[in-house]
Amino acid sequence: MKRSEINEILKKAEGFISRMSFMLPPFAYFPAEKWRELGPEWDEVRHNMLGWDITDYGHGRFSDIGLVLFTLRNGSVSNPRYKKPYAEKILISEEGQLCPNHFHFNKMEDIINRGGGNLLIRVWQSDGQGGLSPGPLTVMTDGFQQVVKAGTTLRIEPGMSITLMPGQYHEFWAEPGFGPVLIGEVSSVNDDKTDNRFYESQGRFPQILEDEPPLYLLCNEYDFYLNK
Repeated sequence: MKRSEINEILKKAEGFISRMSFMLPPFAYFPAEKWRELGPEWDEVRHNMLGWDITDYGHGRFSDIGLVLFTLRNGSVSNPRYKKPYAEKILISEEGQLCPNHFHFNKMEDIINRGGGNLLIRVWQSDGQGGLSPGPLTVMTDGFQQVVKAGTTLRIEPGMSITLMPGQYHEFWAEPGFGPVLIGEVSSVNDDKTDNRFYESQGRFPQILEDEPPLYLLCNEYDFYLNK
C-alpha cells in the first residue's frame, strides 16, 4: 500500500469514529516524529502494538479485502511485565469490504456492533486440521446460546454482539445498504504475530511504499521508525 493511501484511510477513519461519538486516547494523534522523543514510559504502547492498524491482507485491494483497526489496550503472551489478561480494539468495516475467514488458536473475543450499519458475520467450526468442519457449532449472541449450521451468516445490529471461541472460523463485512460499521472487540490477550489462522493464506501487515510522510505510525512500525 502507498503511504498516501494509508494516510487518507486514517483521515476517513478519524471522521467516522468522531461521528460515532467514540473517543480515542491521546497517543492516537501523536505525529510520527513525536515517538522519537518519548521514553520507556511509553513501552506498553510500543511493545503490545497499541494504536492504528491498517491491513489489506496482502491483496492490494483495501476497499475489497481490508480493515481499519485501533488497539486500545492489550497484554502480552510472552512478556510478564505486562499483566493485562485482556485486550480491546475498535474496527471499521466498510460496505463491500471483507475481513477474510480466520480463527484464533487461543483468543476468545466478543465482536460488538458499536454503531453505524449492520455487521454480517459468517461462522464455521475448525475441523482441527485447519479446514472447515461441516458440522453445526454453538455460538453466543448477547448471552443467548444457539446452535447454527456450518457457514451460517448472522446479522449483528447496532448494540448487539457475538462471542467467538478459539477455533471458530469467522469472516465479516458491513451489510450493503446500511453504511459502515464501528466494531468493538473485547478479548483475551491479542497476538497478531502467532495466534491467527487464515483459511486461505493471507498477509497481515502491509508492505508500504513511502510516497509521503506518515500521518500517524501504525502499530507495527514503532521500532522500525525509531531505528531509521
